Amino acid sequence: MKKIEIDAKGIHYTPLNEMIREAVKDGAEEIVLNNVIGQRFIADGLKGDVTITINGVAGGDLGMFMNGPTCIVNGNCDHAPGNTMDMGTIIVHGSTGDAAAHSMRGGKLFVENNIGYRGGIHMKQYEEEHRPVLVVGGTAHAFLGEYMAGGLILVLGIGKEEPIVDRGIGSGIHGGMIIVRGEVEDEILGIGARKADFREKELEMIAPYVEEFCEHFGKDPSRLLNMNYTCIVPASTRPFAGKYTWE
Repeated sequence: MKKIEIDAKGIHYTPLNEMIREAVKDGAEEIVLNNVIGQRFIADGLKGDVTITINGVAGGDLGMFMNGPTCIVNGNCDHAPGNTMDMGTIIVHGSTGDAAAHSMRGGKLFVENNIGYRGGIHMKQYEEEHRPVLVVGGTAHAFLGEYMAGGLILVLGIGKEEPIVDRGIGSGIHGGMIIVRGEVEDEILGIGARKADFREKELEMIAPYVEEFCEHFGKDPSRLLNMNYTCIVPASTRPFAGKYTWE
């Protein structure tokens, strides 16, 4: 396996990303980036079977339009990791800023701790093979899954009495599903969202993602694989239809 290490200290994100692309072009299968301090657009549009380990704080839009690689962040991540990602995996050993998985259309994003506001906004799905998945180990803030059109958001709330307390969950959702461990109060649901029964079918669906999350972060999946979840789904396919005025 060809491995490349890059010291990112003091390097602007443009030449840093050029170095990453050149390494992939030269056949690197593993790239380690050290001393990353907020450089943006890492692995954006990158294709292929390569693993990028980011030691530090990844900047905004990590893995945007990415198609295949794996990014492992040993630290926190700025806004919108996985933005419009096609395929691949992003693993964050920390927390992320706002809009995690923004418009994500495939692949998986695992966040060990918490995410900011509007996580999973505009997530979309194209048939079964392009189903984006966002798994959050801690909590998520307001407007989770806003305008969601497909995919799965799973909030585990590990160590939290209430995984979500902010308002607007699923505001404008018209596809996909949000699953939260524990109870979700009706008053924090967004317009167009409703609660649905969590059944054995849903438990079977989330089990592989729970197990993969626990494998990445050294957790015990057994206490997470039970029926203590709430499903949030679209109330209709056109949640704001009644808001428009037609001449």
